[in-house]
Amino acid sequence: MIAHHVLFWLKADMTEEQKTAFRKSLDTLQFIDVVKFFHVGTPAPIERAVVDTSYTFSLLLVFEDLAAHDVYQVHPLHKAFLDEFRAFFDKVTIYDAH
Repeated sequence: MIAHHVLFWLKADMTEEQKTAFRKSLDTLQFIDVVKFFHVGTPAPIERAVVDTSYTFSLLLVFEDLAAHDVYQVHPLHKAFLDEFRAFFDKVTIYDAH
């Protein structure tokens, strides 16, 4: 299994409409056939020194193996998301684990 966890920091001047469009586009990624588990979230209201709540959205995907992860990376839905929304975030951090 490969866990692919992506944290997005959206630009401060984004409108609520743009944030909603971003979220809806993230939701389309669950329909990529190699995705075994899908979750989109926002920071939980947990106040601990070790918890980072500075991001805007979290995307967690789980794939069967590295080959499935590689298929996802070049999938048309993933590419369309990046093409349309890459300009919306100031920062992205990705954690991949097996």
